[in-house]
Amino acid sequence: MPAPAAPLPLPPDLIACHECDLLQTGPHLAPGETARCVRCGAFLARNPPDSADRTLALGCTAAILYLIANAWPLVGLEMQGQRVEVTLLAALRALWHDGMQPVAALVGVTTLLFPLLELAMILVVLVPLRLGRVSPRVAPLFRLVRALRPWGMVEVFLLGMLVSLVKLSHLAEVILGPAFWAMAALIVVLTFAARAFDSRLLWQAPATGADA
Repeated sequence: MPAPAAPLPLPPDLIACHECDLLQTGPHLAPGETARCVRCGAFLARNPPDSADRTLALGCTAAILYLIANAWPLVGLEMQGQRVEVTLLAALRALWHDGMQPVAALVGVTTLLFPLLELAMILVVLVPLRLGRVSPRVAPLFRLVRALRPWGMVEVFLLGMLVSLVKLSHLAEVILGPAFWAMAALIVVLTFAARAFDSRLLWQAPATGADA
């Protein structure tokens, strides 16, 4: 009885559509071009111009904004000549000591931890990638951050805070601090960084000698 034939190796540039699972050859895209599935039209790949440099620049900008958002006052209230300002960390401590530990933990994770993980992923991946080498050990971190990114709800926190401040505006003058504007800018910068990053660079880059 003849032995079964060995399966033919797949081409290295073969990709599957995440919507209809059609296998197709990955296209060679010019800077700025986008590829879509030939069957269902779903998005497959994008080739942003200067992806590594632009994403790294946006990541460094986001890191500065993150520091400002956590070091400067977030919001202040002024009433009868007295002004009270609070930082994000001080607000979390107040929630914790007032018996709202689950709320404080949720706000801390979504507004502090998840953006920090995304910033770490950008810097850990792109600095070696910009130097022309990348360790395959960063792949699990990349997947983890991509999976957790939808849970980073900084914009929901800012929207909820704005609603609360509008209700307090008839009692005292509301002052939006530097941290509030830094956090709003952080949302925009991280969105542009995610759009500018071409994840194919991570898989196409050569591995370092220590991890090869």
